[in-house]
Amino acid sequence: MQRKTPLRTGPGDVTNARAALLAAAGKQDALVVLNATNRWHNDFYYSALTTSWPLFLGVVALLFVAVNAVFAGLYLLQPGAISGARAGNFGDAFFFSVQTLATIGYGRMLPATLYANLTMTAEVVVGGLMLAMVAGLAFARFSRPSARVVFSRVAAVGPVNGKPTLSLRVANERQDQILQAEVRLALVRDEQTAEGHFLRRIYDLNLVRSATPVFPMTFLVMHVIDEVSPLHGATPEMLDATQSEIVLILTGLDAALSQVIQARISYRAHQVLFGRRFADVIGAMPDGRRAVDYARFHETEPV
Repeated sequence: MQRKTPLRTGPGDVTNARAALLAAAGKQDALVVLNATNRWHNDFYYSALTTSWPLFLGVVALLFVAVNAVFAGLYLLQPGAISGARAGNFGDAFFFSVQTLATIGYGRMLPATLYANLTMTAEVVVGGLMLAMVAGLAFARFSRPSARVVFSRVAAVGPVNGKPTLSLRVANERQDQILQAEVRLALVRDEQTAEGHFLRRIYDLNLVRSATPVFPMTFLVMHVIDEVSPLHGATPEMLDATQSEIVLILTGLDAALSQVIQARISYRAHQVLFGRRFADVIGAMPDGRRAVDYARFHETEPV
């Protein structure tokens, strides 16, 4: 178990190896991955689920066109293979392939030879597999639980009840409720052991309240920076020198979908504002109902 110690690391404690690596990459705030063997084609299912919808649909469309183009070329290998098609016409062969692959039925064109029928049979098998694969991936993408949780763009450090406190704001953008919402907060920073080895160490940050039975509006996540806090004595310069990062993870049960949802965000050193507090966003309507003003959700005020 790692002992929590105050943040004392200064600019000179970053290891030479890490500094050289970042300098070679030309970026001081990005993680550079070298000699990794993981590629998208090694985990196609994961890549297909996590890529954006425009890219997913674009790849499906390109795959559809490419397969039809390949089979069109195969049909053209034998003159007269397609009855009703113009001899050597790639367009006729391509659209004949589209009709076969999509199983929409033939019009004036149909397979005329044994070779054409064998090629058509192979294409039907390929088309069935493609349809099953694309339909399965599309369903998996639609069925994935998603959260409409909004996090504050910055974290604020300021006194709360006379104690320095790290605060982050979270809200549920949907009209339904998130049940049994739980949050975890962690500090990730660079450290150097007594032997001179570089470590990227993670510290859990204790919260004033880490769970709420219902999450209808906003939730202010707070960590008191006391003597045992890993952030004790922290300054903006120290956070920047150790490439510190505040990671917030929220999990809960969507009341409407009955699915477990997760959301996360991380804050780099420049996003942690000292001597600030979040502006009030909860008020009352003229009829007495509670109201949340999301226009001020990300605003902070000096303390």
